[in-house]
Amino acid sequence: MGVASHSYHWMKTGFRPAKSRISRWRVEANRIIKRCESLKKMTDDRLERYSLELRWRAKSGEPLKKILPEAYALARESAWRTLKMEHFPVQLMGGMALFEGGIAEMQTGEGKTLTAVLPAYLRALMGKGCHVITVNDYLAQRDAEIMSPVFNKLGLSVGTITADMEDEDRRTAYACDITYGTANEMGFDFLRDRIRIGASAPGQLEQAISNHKTSGKEPLVQRGNYFALIDEADSVLIDEARTPLIIGLIQPNDAASVNLFRWSNRATHQLESEEDFVYEPKKRSAYLTDQGCRKVLLMPKPSLLDSIDTERIYKQVEQSLVARFGFLKDRDYVVVDEEVVIVDESTGRMMDGRKWQDGLHQSIEAQEHVPVTASTGQAARITVQSFFQNYSYLAGMTGTAALAEKEIRKTYKVSVTSVPTHRPCLRIGDPPRLFKTVQAKRMAVVEEIERIRLKRCPVLVGTPSVEASETLGDLLAMKAIPHQILNAKYHEQEAAIVKKAGEPSRVTIATNMAGRGTDILLTDEVRENGGLHVIATEMHTSARIDRQLIGRSARQGDPGQYQFFLSLEDELLRCLETHQLQRIIESAKADENGELAPSWISFFNNTQSFLEKLHRKQRRDMLKQEKHRIEMFHKMGLDPYLEWTE
Repeated sequence: MGVASHSYHWMKTGFRPAKSRISRWRVEANRIIKRCESLKKMTDDRLERYSLELRWRAKSGEPLKKILPEAYALARESAWRTLKMEHFPVQLMGGMALFEGGIAEMQTGEGKTLTAVLPAYLRALMGKGCHVITVNDYLAQRDAEIMSPVFNKLGLSVGTITADMEDEDRRTAYACDITYGTANEMGFDFLRDRIRIGASAPGQLEQAISNHKTSGKEPLVQRGNYFALIDEADSVLIDEARTPLIIGLIQPNDAASVNLFRWSNRATHQLESEEDFVYEPKKRSAYLTDQGCRKVLLMPKPSLLDSIDTERIYKQVEQSLVARFGFLKDRDYVVVDEEVVIVDESTGRMMDGRKWQDGLHQSIEAQEHVPVTASTGQAARITVQSFFQNYSYLAGMTGTAALAEKEIRKTYKVSVTSVPTHRPCLRIGDPPRLFKTVQAKRMAVVEEIERIRLKRCPVLVGTPSVEASETLGDLLAMKAIPHQILNAKYHEQEAAIVKKAGEPSRVTIATNMAGRGTDILLTDEVRENGGLHVIATEMHTSARIDRQLIGRSARQGDPGQYQFFLSLEDELLRCLETHQLQRIIESAKADENGELAPSWISFFNNTQSFLEKLHRKQRRDMLKQEKHRIEMFHKMGLDPYLEWTE
């Protein structure tokens, strides 16, 4: 499209950028669909030759923007021939949004996996590698397996990166035209390559890479960071951005350290809140008062602790307090085979191989009476924000980006555009119901499930933690209501459970639904009866995570409903001081069923907004620290990602 066309759509939409883009993309999508008609008569061999011709033109310097209509028509035709799936106009529009370097907000069920084929194919024509990033290994393998025939027919190769792969297999996967994997795996490969290169001044990195290739040393795994396309972009770019990617150096535990972790856990039970220590739930931090320091100093200790300095003992006791009051089993972590495994709040999945830093992970292990693992130092680290800023081109797609548009635009310098749905959304939201106690809420949820099941409609119940999902499951079992539980403990059966969640009267309890990646297919009977009903049993710390759950109902023009059930004992409110929350609960006036007035919803909304601002500030502060660190290392002529150069 030329300048005249841009100006036409700009004026046509009243000089509104997002509307102008949508108008321009819609016209171009219709042209691409017409172009597809001329490809129907081509043989498969001719189609592949056409693709190779486009590749030659791209590598010869012809702008990809000019090649886009032909490339998207080719990809659409290839998808039809291999998968019997054709891109809808809105998916072509989403593909254009992704190519132009933005975040496309596409509602759940609009076919983001198929949409990703378009920009991935076009960018891959340059031969520099294209990384398609998903939220877990299962989705990376599944998407690569499903979509590889589309790329293969056009002469492109597809690889997958998973956690259990050896370096040589990783090199082979990265050498492919399109590589599927997770942000963690690709970020860690980036760091491992920096370690292989060794410390070098950032300005001399290209020279260092060139020298490394000719040095005869172990070759690098990645071949560069050209284009990244991120599925569930807000989950990866926002929710995971508070945790930096760190390659650890194992620091074997000596007997004194193990004793310190276990003794500190016992010591916390002898300390009085407010007198000996102060715990700040909003910041998830604890510190000893002067009186607390004296008490810790005078406590009887094992002789092995004589070799540890007092400052380290104080710090470890504070970490043990954070572990005790700030981290809950079956919410923040689970214990599997005597091992503490972190649970991701935004997706409800186990984060194998990840550990909390500064002795916190060991504190939780001591608390759970499982073997204390070795603590880790830092060989290399990078934040998610910094990692993705290394890519020449960045794009993403998600169902819930609009709520974080300002932060995404400021941090990653990309725009967010909401792509229209293929069919009108028929989702109905019922007014939230609020209760004084969690028990009253759960009983109301069970009654509501019974009512919906009588209509022969399926129910998807969202819970914030493993513990909450299993407690609700026990209540349903007492009422002899058949149900399936999907949480961090049952992630292997995930696809099978989600696939059946749309059957009549089916009850599915899930911890979180971000990036589950499997459609809930409804039967004709269920559509006639009102579709899938979603019950959200709590608000999460971000409205985006709530929307991800709600978005499971009423997909692709199907009917559906959702409703929130909340209580004053919900985990969302644990960020408040204990005495403050207790005072609020005591002052609340409930009816005989324990239900509160609808006006209480503003209290929950305000708490959620507070936490969103707090987490936003934490991400902003971490990014500032990262920038400061990078600038300092630049001045020193050192690689900012290698901690051991400090």
